[in-house]
Amino acid sequence: MNKLSSNSGRLQRKRRVRAKISGSASRPRLAVFKSLKGIYVQVIDDTVGKTLASANLAEIKKAANTIEGAKEVGKLIAKKCVALKIESVTFDRAGYQYHGKVKSLADGAREGGLQF
Repeated sequence: MNKLSSNSGRLQRKRRVRAKISGSASRPRLAVFKSLKGIYVQVIDDTVGKTLASANLAEIKKAANTIEGAKEVGKLIAKKCVALKIESVTFDRAGYQYHGKVKSLADGAREGGLQF
């Protein structure tokens, strides 16, 4: 039997969740992507297919690809959303487990003023 890679399993979970979750103008989707070099987040209005705001680790000076860096990215996206008058979002973790960097990013976004 062939074993599925962890990324292909994540992509299956992502497709299953995305069938149920979508962002709207009043409550956009906060989508997370992790790579080995950084963490990226976008706020997306799926009704028109437009990215409203985005943030990543490269925008923050002196930030490393750690849990603390992910928290800073969460605070940055929350700051950008508050500037756009977006108060609540739907959190899309894209098949990643809700721990470590993903949880830290969500906590940072909540500290910055987002609700989800």
